[in-house]
Amino acid sequence: MRVELHGDLHRIDEAAWDAISGENDPFAEYAFLRALETSGSVGPGTGWSPLHVTAWDDAKLVGALPLYVKAHSYGEYIFDFGWAQAASRARIRYYPKLVSMTPFTPATGTRFLVDPSRSYEEIVEVLLAGVQAAMTETKASSVHLLFLNEQERAVMRAHRPFFPRLSMQFHWRSRGDKTFDDYLSHFRSEPRKQVRRERRKVVESGLCIRVADGHELSVDEWSALDAFYRDTCARKGSDAYLSEKFFTHLQGSNAKNRVVAVLAYDGPRLVAGTINFEKGKHLYGRYWGCLKEYDALHFELCYYVLIDRAIARGYERFEAGAQGMHKLKRGLLPSEVYSSHFIADERLGEPVAEYVGHEAMAVQREIQELMLESPMHREHLDEAK
Repeated sequence: MRVELHGDLHRIDEAAWDAISGENDPFAEYAFLRALETSGSVGPGTGWSPLHVTAWDDAKLVGALPLYVKAHSYGEYIFDFGWAQAASRARIRYYPKLVSMTPFTPATGTRFLVDPSRSYEEIVEVLLAGVQAAMTETKASSVHLLFLNEQERAVMRAHRPFFPRLSMQFHWRSRGDKTFDDYLSHFRSEPRKQVRRERRKVVESGLCIRVADGHELSVDEWSALDAFYRDTCARKGSDAYLSEKFFTHLQGSNAKNRVVAVLAYDGPRLVAGTINFEKGKHLYGRYWGCLKEYDALHFELCYYVLIDRAIARGYERFEAGAQGMHKLKRGLLPSEVYSSHFIADERLGEPVAEYVGHEAMAVQREIQELMLESPMHREHLDEAK
């Protein structure tokens, strides 16, 4: 078995990569990662330089770890700016560092892509040896594996000197409901009425809501989704991480088959929309935008329609992105998010590892307190735990 490092994906066969990309993560697939590269969203000048790790048994791809050399800490959503500042004060170099995640995508996914016919632990060991080689080649200060799934969390706990970190997002998880009304039956009376009022306002607005898979979207609809994304970034005062070519490259790739868009039309005019991704049993909300404000439309397009879809299709999980306390009132509950980190310089690594231990206890307390503010009946909260 051998390890290789790749500055991009173009020399790797798409079918071979996707065969090991897992069941539920659309962002780990070749087409999405490659669209980031070919559109210039990552690469020179972005602070995200691909250096993917692959494991081979003769000519067969048996493992992979999407990996990036980072020159900053933006676009990750597991924040380590304080660590970088502490390093600067201690005159310890922090950049470059190595990060494994899908860029700009705060979604639980698959980092260790492993041939299902092979030993998972064995391939992970090989890939981590490749990470060590990448650290040596790039002179990186640290390694950060972000938004790990539960299997990855468990295997990384055995890999010292990596240390775990706990964060939080708001997720919907299936309780076996058959309809949206079943879902609302778990709510207390007043929050249930609020959700119904919000959905009714959208109906009464006269807007037409269209749900479309990626291959059903017209060129104009793709263009509008790109414009919505850029407008939202501008309104929030944040950088548009995705280049202006990204949605065009997405549209022309197999990644469009993972797209589901929720669009709002005012007559013939497309006035708002979301672009989301699904694979296996998971659904992920990503980008939203609108031309003007409509009462409760954000909740309808970003949450309610997608929860309805997840219920109808028997999905296990819907993640609506980072942050957003307003998600709690709509039934997306606080959920643990896992990452794993290694900092080579012990002067920084040891105090940071100690810090994240205390941080984890604070996150768990916050989750417990937020659960008490959930719209759910207490017995349903116990089921959610």
